[in-house]
Amino acid sequence: MSKKEDSRGKKGSHQTELYAEVPSTCLPIVYSPEYNITFMGLEKLHPFDAGKWGKVIHFLKEEQFINDEVIVLAREASEADLLVVHTARYLNRLKWSLVVATITEIPPLLFLPNFLVQRKVLKPLRTQTGGTIMAGKLAMDRGWAINVGGGFHHCSSDKGGGFCAYADITLAIKFLFERVEGVARATIIDLDAHQGNGHERDFLEDRRVYIMDVYNRHIYPGDGYAKRAIKRKVELDWGTEDMEYLQKVELHSEGALNEVRPDIIIYNAGTDILDGDPLGGLAISPQGIIKRDEIIFRAARRRGIPILMVTSGGYQKKTARIIADSILNLHRQGLIGEEAHFSFCVPQKKDDYTGLE
Repeated sequence: MSKKEDSRGKKGSHQTELYAEVPSTCLPIVYSPEYNITFMGLEKLHPFDAGKWGKVIHFLKEEQFINDEVIVLAREASEADLLVVHTARYLNRLKWSLVVATITEIPPLLFLPNFLVQRKVLKPLRTQTGGTIMAGKLAMDRGWAINVGGGFHHCSSDKGGGFCAYADITLAIKFLFERVEGVARATIIDLDAHQGNGHERDFLEDRRVYIMDVYNRHIYPGDGYAKRAIKRKVELDWGTEDMEYLQKVELHSEGALNEVRPDIIIYNAGTDILDGDPLGGLAISPQGIIKRDEIIFRAARRRGIPILMVTSGGYQKKTARIIADSILNLHRQGLIGEEAHFSFCVPQKKDDYTGLE
């Protein structure tokens, strides 16, 4: 059976628009202008650059790597999609502005009516979450995919935090397990500066998921309970620099993929490891980040394992440029990309395309 499944997937799966067919003429790069959070300047009260995703796309267009016709337009995850992982109780709690203000670390949100919080803050995050789920299927179909957003690795099924309101990494993996033939094991390589405690809590008892996490041991979240899920734990000290960092990333990613061969790699490519990041506390150069991403994609390519990349944390204005430069480098190295023809890359329901599998 093909690894492509219809929108309903296997028996018992709910109907979803996130697994709709994508024309082969599109690159598996997922994005929507809806990703970017802009509302009365409130986004500036959090160190996160809430417009970085659009800037990444802008830079990739400037370099003529992509245009609007070849990007896969992300769709918002529906409540039914979110309930694949999240509890109804947790989703109902997001209807309280105070809860969202706490999760996103933007205190003034608590004074806004929840319908505005839903529209201006949570809808962008739901769209990014939909983008990660879509990119999971694309990675299986094409061998690689990049969601220009996502990577909300502090959110688990019943708790958000650290700007992460939805568990997109867990959702992408659960969707693949439920809907795509031949996906039985997944490896998460989490290289954000922070411990990925959300997906770790979700997969604590799930032997199908192997987690490698490389993070600053001294910073948020310090979740000792979640650490029990990490199969390959690499704890870093303040100010770790390129040479030590890249050696550890290469050594342990090779070790992880040699230890268990997964059917897909989910790569959480946070740029908060960058020197000067106010929250990450590490000292990696832009060139080090670009090399790091190349190491992971090269390891996946060498083994023929599909890889999904999400962009996760990064709290300096220059991170958007670095993410774009890294994607361009992956293309130059022949690790991503293919000659794409022009067509409008909005996923369609299967019946809307004739001749597609």
